[in-house]
This record gives sequence, C-alpha cells and structure tokens, in this order.
Amino acid sequence: MAPEGPEQQSVERKLEDDDYPAYSMGRAAEILGTTPGFLRSLDKAKLITPLRSPGGHRRYSRYQLRIAARARELIDAGTPVEAACRIIILEDQLEEAKRINAEMRARQQG
Repeated sequence: MAPEGPEQQSVERKLEDDDYPAYSMGRAAEILGTTPGFLRSLDKAKLITPLRSPGGHRRYSRYQLRIAARARELIDAGTPVEAACRIIILEDQLEEAKRINAEMRARQQG
C-alpha cells in the first residue's frame, strides 16, 4: 500500500468536511427526493446559499442538504416556505446559543 500523499489527505479532508460543496443541484435534489426548483426556492428564501462552480452551477454541502431536508419536512407538514426557513434559522441559532452557554459553564467550572 502506497503512503498517503498530500493529495490523498486533501481528498479525505474534503470527504469528511460537512461544508465542502460536493453535490450538484441535480444530485442534491435526487438525494432529497425533491426538485431543483425546491432547492432554488430555499436559495431565494436565503435559507441556504450554495457555492457556485467556476461555470456558475450551484454546489451543495452535506450540511446544506441536512438543512434542506429539514425544510422539506416542515413544508410537507403544511408550513409555508418562508415560515419553515425562519423556524430552521431560529433552531440553528438556539443550538449555537446552547453550545456557547455550555462552553462558558465549562470554563467557569474548570
């Protein structure tokens, strides 16, 4: 087995990176069981902003796909797109605040 070189390490980091824009719009829609139009609507609502390839094509990360999947759940349950996006943003902010609070408590105790 050949030793890992810098290129192999870079590939592995990208594969493990939740924020790496690895999925085309078509593939992302297929994974989510939705349409490219649905993904465009989330971009328009500013819930997720995919990176663009040099050719201008949208590229999605695993993290963005999880957010889109959550939006899909809410919308399928009858929540309007704008409200679903706001709910997800607030959920994300709450989780971040909880993480910061836990870190602050740990520093105070330690």
